[in-house]
Amino acid sequence: MASVRKEIEINAPAAAVWDAIRDVGTAHVRLFPGVLADVVLEDDVRTATFANGLVVREPIVSVDDEQMRFAWAAVGGRATHYNASLQVYATGDRSSRVVWIADFLPNEIGGTIDGLMTAGSAVMKAALER
Repeated sequence: MASVRKEIEINAPAAAVWDAIRDVGTAHVRLFPGVLADVVLEDDVRTATFANGLVVREPIVSVDDEQMRFAWAAVGGRATHYNASLQVYATGDRSSRVVWIADFLPNEIGGTIDGLMTAGSAVMKAALER
């Protein structure tokens, strides 16, 4: 199984960053504007529509306020297996680090996943620092 890990330094307090991440139904507005066109949250499943038209069902695995960690899976797209997490760490009073880890199969889509996460990290950083 392949993995991609991104660490994103955010110029915003960890509590504010976590508030945006834990609000899983508004990821298209608060985290990934322009990357996600829409998000529909129904029970414990988020359906994400990407700007390119791809629609992915994302069962919510965990929203852990104590650890400031959000974990989800994904069904749809080219992956036969996909799970990911975003975790927030305070690095100062007004700064934080987000660690984004994705594990997936097949290994051959690693370059695509890495590229999407790199682009998504930049968008998320900009959104959270506004």
